[in-house]
Amino acid sequence: MVSYAPRTQSSDRQSLDASSQKLNNFAQRHIGPNADDIQQMLDVLGFSSLDALIDQTVPQSIRLTQGLQLPLAQSEYGALAKLKQIAAKNQVCRSYIGTGYYDCITPAVIQRNILENPGWYTAYTPYQPEIAQGRLEALLNFQTMIIDLTGLEIANASLLDEATAAAEAMSLSYGVCKNKANSYFVSRECHPQTIDVLQTRAKPLGIKIIVGDHQTFEFDQPIFGAILQYPATDGTIHDYRAFIEKSHAQGALVTVAADPLSLTLLTPPGEFGADIAVGSTQRFGIPLGFGGPHAAYFATKEEYKRLVPGRIVGVSKDVNGKPALRLALQTREQHIRREKATSNICTAQVLLAVMASMYAVYHGADGLKAIAQNIHKLTATLAAGLKRLGYSISSENFFDTLRVELGTHNLETILQAATARNINLRIFDTTAVGISLDETTTPEDLIDLWQIFAGLDELPFTIEELEYPNQITSRQSSYLTHPVFNRYHSETELLRYLHKLETKDLSLTTSMIPLGSCTMKLNATSEMIPVTWAEFGKIHPFAPLSQTRGYQILFQQLEAWLAEITGFSGISLQPNAGSQGEYTGLLVIHQYHASRGEGHRNICLIPQSAHGTNPASAVMCGMKVIAVACDSQGNVDLDDLKAKAEKHSHELAALMVTYPSTHGVFEEAIQEICAVVHRHGGQVYMDGANMNAQVGICRPGDIGADVCHLNLHKTFCIPHGGGGPGMGPIGVASHLVPFLPGHPVVKITGTQGIGAVAAAPWGSASILVISWMYIAMMGADGLTDATKVAILNANYIAKRLESYYPVLYQGKNGLVAHECILDLRSLKKSASIEIDDVAKRLIDYGFHAPTVSWPVGGTIMVEPTESESKQELDRFCDALIAIRQEIAEIELGKADIQDNLLKNAPHTAESLIAGEWLHSYSREQAAYPAPWTRESKFWPNVGRIDAAFGDRNFVCSCLPMEVYSQ
Repeated sequence: MVSYAPRTQSSDRQSLDASSQKLNNFAQRHIGPNADDIQQMLDVLGFSSLDALIDQTVPQSIRLTQGLQLPLAQSEYGALAKLKQIAAKNQVCRSYIGTGYYDCITPAVIQRNILENPGWYTAYTPYQPEIAQGRLEALLNFQTMIIDLTGLEIANASLLDEATAAAEAMSLSYGVCKNKANSYFVSRECHPQTIDVLQTRAKPLGIKIIVGDHQTFEFDQPIFGAILQYPATDGTIHDYRAFIEKSHAQGALVTVAADPLSLTLLTPPGEFGADIAVGSTQRFGIPLGFGGPHAAYFATKEEYKRLVPGRIVGVSKDVNGKPALRLALQTREQHIRREKATSNICTAQVLLAVMASMYAVYHGADGLKAIAQNIHKLTATLAAGLKRLGYSISSENFFDTLRVELGTHNLETILQAATARNINLRIFDTTAVGISLDETTTPEDLIDLWQIFAGLDELPFTIEELEYPNQITSRQSSYLTHPVFNRYHSETELLRYLHKLETKDLSLTTSMIPLGSCTMKLNATSEMIPVTWAEFGKIHPFAPLSQTRGYQILFQQLEAWLAEITGFSGISLQPNAGSQGEYTGLLVIHQYHASRGEGHRNICLIPQSAHGTNPASAVMCGMKVIAVACDSQGNVDLDDLKAKAEKHSHELAALMVTYPSTHGVFEEAIQEICAVVHRHGGQVYMDGANMNAQVGICRPGDIGADVCHLNLHKTFCIPHGGGGPGMGPIGVASHLVPFLPGHPVVKITGTQGIGAVAAAPWGSASILVISWMYIAMMGADGLTDATKVAILNANYIAKRLESYYPVLYQGKNGLVAHECILDLRSLKKSASIEIDDVAKRLIDYGFHAPTVSWPVGGTIMVEPTESESKQELDRFCDALIAIRQEIAEIELGKADIQDNLLKNAPHTAESLIAGEWLHSYSREQAAYPAPWTRESKFWPNVGRIDAAFGDRNFVCSCLPMEVYSQ
């Protein structure tokens, strides 16, 4: 959607009572250092004020000349009350719309102890697996669940949504198929949003989408792949065997988009020949949330394991031979493959996948089957009653969805009766409506539905009179037989299991997570509370807009605020990950060029320092990547940029640039960089990963960017959730507004917009309340102060550590932006210490490692954020200084070069107490290296993990329980 930033009168701000503002100042809760701490840090840096520091850090040429024009900051109580008023404008109805989205029951033990638990939602992606064994086990459960239900060999740890998972399946099929075809068959009975996302993804790659009837398709033209819906969008359960055999005869791969709950009763796709299965696990206890976030799944054959998008959790072992989990096959990560990547997916929906897996753990195979059987029984009973009322059902072979043929009955009359009962039906056309039942449906709901179609309250039958046909019995194979799905069926047992997993993970509840470029800041409780309000959680994404006025107000206000913060004219909230934002922004640029008769522009210039998703996104948009050199200070080499822009002037589509740079520096030449690209007809795409250093100080739209994506899960406080959810909306300049994404079901843009890039019109809408709350409570001044303190904290860390670890890149005044890169490369030569040794030793001190070996090998990138106090920053610095002293012991020959505190880190409790201690250092040095570790010690569950062993012995499903007990 598009909106424009409002302007408020400065006099309004002045009228606020000063004492009340101080008392209810959320910014003081959000920003870690207090006034005394800030002054002490400034003294260390040699500055008299924060403004003086910012003046020396951020180029004056791009600085805002006035404050952000945002509504006055509200207290936590006031913001929650205001949002509750907005939420009340949403109408919570019973939605039988289906189309891949269903109401469901989130078990309270899962809602309270996962979704609402910061121990789960504030953890980071499990790149340091020794301190992520809890969520890795939950994800392994998820993968096992998907493998069992689909009948395929491997599954990943989730994707963004069903439609984008389908697009990833198309891409994999395109890369694997050897028949040289460029056509992809899409069943017309797929969900409409899936078809649209596939068409959007296919267009820039030159893939021809054939939407047709799988029953009549003649195979008179070669296809490289096909996708089928199971059950179909109208509810029909088709036998796809013959179609799959014909597809395989051409060498094509077939994907089946399957409802996982139906697979407890239906023959799984892997058993009737499917090569890939995709779908959504939303109905496994995940609220509707007006479209998300939900965890999609992706399963396929093991022969394609190195082409699977996203992440796979694999089983390996630690240094002591104990089974341990980690992300497998990391050569697939786009940071390594860059423009050779098959996907730009850099996230999963971990928090939601964890919830879905625990839903299966809690219910087990019998419980899931009982839920599915009850839904099918109610659907069959509903069908029988509708027939008694004179309606026909389009198919007698269904699971939970009916297409009801209206015949001579009037559609509007039925819809009016449904509206009167607060019920939503799916409208196929003027002759048919759809009804999809779910876990929450009751016999009383059936009576309401019959009364709607009968047009009267007195029915000519009772529910007891209706005959219920036999259950679906096509599935013969077993599933969810692993003990983990058969042990935790009481709340007591599940509660303890969840807590056991939670304690294996380091999250923000433990200590700061200083990851560069990832912005692990406070996710305030008051921001999280509205996520589980029914007014936001129980809304179907395709509900009539008249029922979602609260959401529309939320979107309009958030878009306006983001537009003001970024300096752009329009915002699209649809992209549901940062990677999706990149992809969407480049598609918008491509569409803009095409509208001007310049569709030939396909060159994307990308600095060598860029995020790995950047080149991967460009390739997905059909662009050719040309790398631009960086100078010795990490800045874009302006001469190289000019030369390449000149050389490719006729074909130049875009430059992708991160600001501040990936090296953590405000480049002085950023405006000239933008001007060079514009002079040659290109557009500037700004990666918003480092927006936490810009808010309130400068704006991408003013600097010269045409598009910028915003990681709401970084700058605007949506939690990382252990590796997802994320949100990556884009802001665009006025000339690009007409080309923002549309949607096939809910019309949100004009005719020039690109197609849908996500399944839901506004992406993962329910978590947008988090960013709304953050901005509402911080206000313009609070947001600006947060940025300043983020920059202060980074420079303080850099200053404290520079004599121990050189700071690799600095601005012209010797300062960094909101993050700094520390150079550890010399330690390999002086002490045989690798970057991982330092990362693992930090675990013994109770810290997550910074980002390691990126963007420069042998370095660590530290981003403290504004939420961390001076005390926590000092504790982190003290840990790194102590580690440097441990390294010095090796350099001086006082510690063994192989058997030392770093090489053997992290140290588990078991390794310290079991067996004879044979190391040259003491147990005390290993376990309690700093005073605070004696007061509160985080113990890793496993020692250092052998990743290579796991890749050589690839396993991505649960091991027998006796392995873990051993």
